[in-house]
Amino acid sequence: MTTKVIFFTGGVLSSVGKGVTAAAIGRLLKARGFNITIQKLDPYLNVDPGTLSPYQHGEVFVLDDGAETDLDLGHYERFCDLRLTHNSTVTTGQVYQEVLDRERRGDYLGGTIQVIPHITNEIKRRIALVGKASNADIALVEVGGTVGDIEGQPFLEAIREMRNDLGRGNTAFVHLTWLPYLKATEETKTKPTQHSVRELRSIGILPDMIVARSDYPVERALCAKIAQFCDVPVEAVIPLETADLLYRIPLVLEEMHVAEILMERLNLTPKQEPDLAKWRWMVQELGREKPVVRIGLVGKYVELHDAYLSVREAIKHAALYAGVDVEIDWISAADLEKGIGLERLDNVDGIVVPGGFGSRGVEGKILAAKYAREHGVPYLGLCMGMQVMVIEYGRSVLGFDDANSSEFDKLTAHPVIDLMPEQTNLEETGGTMRLGLYPCQIQPETLAARLYQTDHVEERHRHRYEVNNDFRPLYEQNGMVFSGLSPNRVLVEIAELKEHPFMIGCQFHPEFLSRPTAPHPLFAGFIAAVCKQRRLPVEAHLHAS
Repeated sequence: MTTKVIFFTGGVLSSVGKGVTAAAIGRLLKARGFNITIQKLDPYLNVDPGTLSPYQHGEVFVLDDGAETDLDLGHYERFCDLRLTHNSTVTTGQVYQEVLDRERRGDYLGGTIQVIPHITNEIKRRIALVGKASNADIALVEVGGTVGDIEGQPFLEAIREMRNDLGRGNTAFVHLTWLPYLKATEETKTKPTQHSVRELRSIGILPDMIVARSDYPVERALCAKIAQFCDVPVEAVIPLETADLLYRIPLVLEEMHVAEILMERLNLTPKQEPDLAKWRWMVQELGREKPVVRIGLVGKYVELHDAYLSVREAIKHAALYAGVDVEIDWISAADLEKGIGLERLDNVDGIVVPGGFGSRGVEGKILAAKYAREHGVPYLGLCMGMQVMVIEYGRSVLGFDDANSSEFDKLTAHPVIDLMPEQTNLEETGGTMRLGLYPCQIQPETLAARLYQTDHVEERHRHRYEVNNDFRPLYEQNGMVFSGLSPNRVLVEIAELKEHPFMIGCQFHPEFLSRPTAPHPLFAGFIAAVCKQRRLPVEAHLHAS
């Protein structure tokens, strides 16, 4: 079976929503019974975003197999309820590394290595692989960046060639552009879109659909103008106004018959009537007026909310499940450690401390954990958020004034968080962590056991440091419960406090497995505890899980 491929390109400017649009269309196709997969082609030279600052690309999203990927893969998984693999992420760095490794091995028999055909062939091989590996009916492939970016040219050439390789009936091109609004003349302009499509056509790619993004309503006359100048059927010009809610976008595109247009282009018939009942319920619930809870998210990259995109969405999923709205107070950990903004902790109903690397802001996170413990505020610690919870407990309860992680203080006499033994001699930082899905045994009669309702889970990790086993007995004797352990009981995966309304931390990243219609148990339990503290009824929408 040939996997049909829908390519997504962007024009005018970046960050207008190619990833969300691809994910939303994927949701519509999956609702029609198709087996889909999604892939992101990133033109940067980094092998993966694992060593990039969150200020550059937002969060690093981790897959089951340990692949460190762009945050768009989080959109793909959440919207389409998928579990993707490393085949779904391709960077220029990976492509060149593979081609150069082959050249060094002599695989090209002394031939001259060129962008065309060697680089483009490797890109095409990886695109074909993602569909084949998942036995997908349809693969949705997003090309990062915009048309005209010099680093994106090999990817555009590769997808142009794939239309000939696969046949016109097996490929479709969706081009996403931005329609700027001139306030002085009160006009939405189509000329940048026209130039963008002209650039795309000069490469040899003719879009089958144009998604026209705008902050303002787009009249049909403008769609007709775009259709005329860009040689696209007017019904395939899709106006997409900025939405108040990302999860509304699949329903907006459904109303515009986007799935039907693409299926016709690909010579496909639906396998079933579209099933969007849960999605419609979710969007309806998100729009309903509900009580508001305030959550303090204490992190070091709070200036860029995309650095904690999955955490934010997981909190929202859990709030939806509980029948409340959530307002996030983005609190800088670096400010807290300087004594700035401490009063903001007095005004939140719950505290979430997410992961991070490096020492900046760590003392602020420790202060947040201390505040939550002493004031009985529900607390959820993720990765480093669990580690600072352990550090704070060591200092305040066990009396180790210098308790710390050896990541931040190599000379501390009480390294309650320490490097894993197999990490001690590593010189490189890329791809050297405990990455991907690992099993966890939940201990009976614990908070974790009540939340998970099972004794075995698998969660995604991204870290190097662990709870130091030398100190575990002392912690357990003084009220900390290690309620999740690796199967061999060597590694601590979950820690919680006995005498606290809700204080739990996990070494993994549960936010990566939360879904809008299936919130993660730890987040659901956290929001339920917040509601209990506020004496709000929890509406357990079991049919949404």
